[in-house]
Amino acid sequence: MLPGARALRAAGLLRPPGAAPCTGAARRARCGPGQRPAWRGLALPAGPDLRHFLRAAAAGHPGPSPDLPPEPCSTPGAPKVYLETYGCQMNVSDTEIIWAILQKNGYTRTKELGEADVVLLVTCSVREKAEQAIWNRLQHLKALKARRPQARAPLRVGILGCMAERLKEEILHREKLVDVVAGPDAYRDLPRLLAVAESGQQAANVLLSLDETYADILPVQTSAGGTTAFVSIMRGCDNMCSYCIVPFTRGRERSRPIASILQEVRMLSDQGVKEVTLLGQNVNSFRDLSEVQFQSVAAPGLSRGFSTVYKAKAGGLRFSHLLDQVSRIDPEMRIRFTSPHPKDFPDEVLQLIQERHNICKQLHLPAQSGSTRVLEAMRRGYTREAYLELVHHVRDSIPGVSLSSDFIAGFCGETEEDHLQTVSLLQEVRYNVGFLFAYSMRQKTRAHHRLQDDVPADVKKRRLEQLIATFREEAARANAALVGQAQLVLVEGPSKRSASELCGRNDGNIKVIFPDAELEDAAEPGAPGRAQPGDYVMVKVTSASSQTLRGVPLYRTTLSRAAASH
Repeated sequence: MLPGARALRAAGLLRPPGAAPCTGAARRARCGPGQRPAWRGLALPAGPDLRHFLRAAAAGHPGPSPDLPPEPCSTPGAPKVYLETYGCQMNVSDTEIIWAILQKNGYTRTKELGEADVVLLVTCSVREKAEQAIWNRLQHLKALKARRPQARAPLRVGILGCMAERLKEEILHREKLVDVVAGPDAYRDLPRLLAVAESGQQAANVLLSLDETYADILPVQTSAGGTTAFVSIMRGCDNMCSYCIVPFTRGRERSRPIASILQEVRMLSDQGVKEVTLLGQNVNSFRDLSEVQFQSVAAPGLSRGFSTVYKAKAGGLRFSHLLDQVSRIDPEMRIRFTSPHPKDFPDEVLQLIQERHNICKQLHLPAQSGSTRVLEAMRRGYTREAYLELVHHVRDSIPGVSLSSDFIAGFCGETEEDHLQTVSLLQEVRYNVGFLFAYSMRQKTRAHHRLQDDVPADVKKRRLEQLIATFREEAARANAALVGQAQLVLVEGPSKRSASELCGRNDGNIKVIFPDAELEDAAEPGAPGRAQPGDYVMVKVTSASSQTLRGVPLYRTTLSRAAASH
């Protein structure tokens, strides 16, 4: 093999032995019928030539493919990357994947913006406010670029994730500030894109994939020594709710093979992680089709009174199977999952949550609205009555369950009566945690094409404020019911407001603050010590607000021991 061929193949400039040429048929198979690669038409330059990669190979730089085995980077002056994450937990998980890819390709990580050679922003596009935060940040980076000493290589800036997918052309052409644009399915291509940018040219890849899950890439935890971690189990969404941009920025649903998920969770357990959150845009629609024998598995039914815009999907190992397997890995590791759709809560999942001591008794049930008329306009696939029936069924199946939800204020056509029905739903259900936002119209969505964003901004603001006030009142009542009870808390670290206090979360994912004091260990009486991050502490709740519990620590214990004593 010629010197440098490995680097050429890794950069996508040379096909592996036996690989089929990229014919029109092959391209159509990757992109789907009627789709063109998203980078076509951007008239981007070809990037580095042969000599660039031969020089890199001769200098001992690792090839840019994330599929190659890891190679230690001992090259002095390796490029430093600074990563900023905006938006949801999926973006946190994506940041870990991005860092794993770049680390394997010779980059080092810096937490100091001024040291960086490359700045990458992992972005959110779900609301206009989230995108505006990125535009504002880019202005700051523009000034940083201008101040950079000429003796240093130019600072390269990349926009990654959902905003990159939605606004690729505008990002590239607006002020010519951004060097690299990569969508959520193009992170493997980052080393090549950055090589193009290094030659002074813009580079983009926003091609959505029907099968990319990054299953073979073990994410590098961005908070070394942390007690909690996110594990992405599926990507994309097929629900096509009329307000939602996610299907257009993250593509169709596809799930990781269960084997790769279990491998990652075992690795986290070995690292001492005590809580894992399984992630997906529609996490409980998980469906593993990676093995032939999985394709004959019977599909579970939808929650009663719920429907979908797509036909039932046959075959595949489902979420209940995954949850069962993950919960068996480490009895001292808590398991959570988000964000689910209410339609996918079969009794098998609820029974599993109730039975397993390490699956948290906390569910996210995003309602979005309390009005059946608005829910229909949103294409949510259920009525207010069906949603409430599910809430009652969940509470009957999992006594003491903690509930959280999402709500949108001021959706298209929402009347004052519709709004008051949402207020009454908040009062009736009494959630422990809530995520409430004013509606923000997104291009490409069904609402953008079919509906009018006709609720004035001041009305949205007033309605949102009322929803937030109602939620806080009801959450304060729900949390007040825990006063006097003992809650098992996973310690996360010192409280942000006081070094003499510790902070953690209970099973219901509610923040608990308590004094940092010498505590007995339930397993070793007579051996007092202070609780450390990753320890479980039994705390007696003494006061509660809508967002926080306060209490006094009783003793250190374990998850299994606490479950056995209750």
